[in-house]
Amino acid sequence: MKRTVTHLADGRELIYFDRHDDADRSAVDTRTLPPPPQASELRRDRLLGEWVTIAAHRQDRTHLPPSDQCPLCPSTPGRPTEVPSADYEVVVFENRFPSYSGRAPEHPDGVVPGLGRCEVVCFSPDHDASFATLDLAQVGTVMEAWADRTAELSTLPGVRQVFCFENRGAEIGVTLAHPHGQIYAYPFVTPRTERMLQVARAHREETGGDLFADVLADERAAGTRVVAANDLWTAFVPQAARWPFEVHLFPHRKVPDLSALSAEERTAFAPLYVDVLQRLDRLFGVPMPYVSAWHQAPVTADRDLAYLHLQLFSTRRAANKLKYLAGSEAAMGAFVNDIYPEDAARRLREAT
Repeated sequence: MKRTVTHLADGRELIYFDRHDDADRSAVDTRTLPPPPQASELRRDRLLGEWVTIAAHRQDRTHLPPSDQCPLCPSTPGRPTEVPSADYEVVVFENRFPSYSGRAPEHPDGVVPGLGRCEVVCFSPDHDASFATLDLAQVGTVMEAWADRTAELSTLPGVRQVFCFENRGAEIGVTLAHPHGQIYAYPFVTPRTERMLQVARAHREETGGDLFADVLADERAAGTRVVAANDLWTAFVPQAARWPFEVHLFPHRKVPDLSALSAEERTAFAPLYVDVLQRLDRLFGVPMPYVSAWHQAPVTADRDLAYLHLQLFSTRRAANKLKYLAGSEAAMGAFVNDIYPEDAARRLREAT
């Protein structure tokens, strides 16, 4: 894998990932850009004990531009974009409108800065592609980029957790239609991760077992919620799914993060994940909006408790209906699902 590091006109880092060593990545960003924004602000919710990020500069981020003005497509003569090259395989760059960055404010005056990093991962140069349409070699390149960035971002001062994810579809809130994901390097451990690790610790103390491994073993043994599997991964609908269509993908070997996966595990992930994504798209005959979230171990704490897995879920509950986070979910965090997980798994298995 060839890895080429360069910089955009405002100093942000950009990294090309190529399967071929002869890829020419000498193109230069010719735009005139303002300097990147300083770090956001962290505020502590005193009632919940959780961090909230205030990033007011993101209010001005690019929002659903027409395809001929997409900033994630390769550059063309007369129209430079965020990617200077005329083509690319997979490219990663610092987000122009980051929730977290390493650019600390000059005069914080008691403010807790949101130090960290936010990156954009472009999965393909094809504006009309989707992750489900990528060939398996391309998925492998994305996996290499995720692993590379997880390892590197984990070394940044103050970073506590690295989160690779994809939001797909306007129904989810995507502001750019080009196939891409993001990576957040948080300066704290996120609430969901903290809660999962608390439950995993209690499970180990009570049973001596590993929570995640036990859940995986139970789902594989029952089989009723398994959607698809191969020798190294299993995709299943969780027993208490919160979302209408939610699938978790677990490697059979416990590892803390993406960078710890073996070459064989990375290769085996690609066909299974693409298969699940295609099943989601076939379910209602329309592109399925979804969030695809990699749950990784914190950088320095509880790495023995965590178990890498992917959570994939959609807000679509019927061909013409979406699930919205209304009173119970949004205000109280108490989810109500309209679809039995076993029925969701069956429908996905049958979506061939």
